[in-house]
Amino acid sequence: MSEHFDVHGGARLVGEVEVVGAKNSVLKLMAAALLAEGTTTITNCPQILDVPLMADVLRSVGCEVVLDGDTAKITTPSELSHRADSPAMGKLRASVCVLGPLVGRLKQAVVALPGGDAIGSRPLDMHQNGLRALGATSTIEHGCVVATADHLKGAQIWLDFPSVGATENILMAAVLAEGTTVIDNAAREPEIVDICVMLNQMGAKIEGAGTSTLTVHGVTELHPTEHRVIGDRIVGATWAFAAAMTRGDLTVKGVNPHHLDLVLEKLRMAGAEITTFDESGFRVVQHDRPKAVDFVTLPYPGFATDLQPFAVALSAVSEGTSMITENVYEARFRFIEEMVRLGADARTDGHHAVVRGVEKLSSAPVWASDIRAGAGLVLAGLCADGVTEIWDVFHIDRGYPYFVENLNRLGARVERVVGAAERC
Repeated sequence: MSEHFDVHGGARLVGEVEVVGAKNSVLKLMAAALLAEGTTTITNCPQILDVPLMADVLRSVGCEVVLDGDTAKITTPSELSHRADSPAMGKLRASVCVLGPLVGRLKQAVVALPGGDAIGSRPLDMHQNGLRALGATSTIEHGCVVATADHLKGAQIWLDFPSVGATENILMAAVLAEGTTVIDNAAREPEIVDICVMLNQMGAKIEGAGTSTLTVHGVTELHPTEHRVIGDRIVGATWAFAAAMTRGDLTVKGVNPHHLDLVLEKLRMAGAEITTFDESGFRVVQHDRPKAVDFVTLPYPGFATDLQPFAVALSAVSEGTSMITENVYEARFRFIEEMVRLGADARTDGHHAVVRGVEKLSSAPVWASDIRAGAGLVLAGLCADGVTEIWDVFHIDRGYPYFVENLNRLGARVERVVGAAERC
């Protein structure tokens, strides 16, 4: 039977919430463990559905993976399989990040094409072109990426777009390549810095983390390490938007506020009072109805596309009219169809959306199309009259550990219900 959330409207969220490790980092760190024989330990892992899925992917190539609370121990054998075709691959976009480590260490890989969120196309052209520049051949055959190389040699690589996934795969292949690789127009996200830190702990030689140019001096081997995952800035931002939308008062711990500088500035513009605590967290207090603010999604340090649903949800209850521009994933505006069910006054035109704020939304059954859309609908439901049913909540569970429990502890009333529904 499927599950849904019953979200009771009218809540004001107040209190303190702890953010755990970043989903967009931990899965890539787990893949990086393939690069070194032995046991790598990763701590501060979020207890979300995607972590055991990635564990299954690693087991499919021969690793032993033990998950214990917020700790993952990955034991990589001397003899790995180059075929990553676990059924979990079809449920997980990030599963393709095993491609780079397998090519780097084994000089061959057969990796099933990934699944995951329905937010638009995410082609693997840049991943493949990067591997080809390093000396590999790469094709798509029978639903898999197939890559082989006699040896890998450093190269100058330019990315047409600062893709996080492509940067990570090329980086993890290049650390064991002969000579020096330079990746220009590389992604700059904090999660990229996190994987560079871990790889350097393993013996890699990477310079420029956090800038648009990564320089990788190849080494002959890496060794296991222990690494703590950075706090999840997307989850931290979710709670920041929750405070603003419900006119609440939330202190968010466990995430570096400087990873959210633009987000917190946008919420200041909406009328929130923001206090930051060094690198450990922040507080958001919203006394009055938020004011309308415009948002434009861009690669980091721009406004993250993952946060676009929350920008739409905030705009839907703000005073005034907002323009939201989506520059990364074309299908992310599917979320707006569900917001309209809740009474939002929103229109889309290409990659722009115009949202005219209303005093209060109205409850309705809605469906989550991805992790962030699902969480955005929960926040919208908190600002609606009556009880909002949110379906396909398995998406939310993939990105937010103990989401319902945290919401209820902060003053919301949200219930997880087992049952079936038909889309109306």
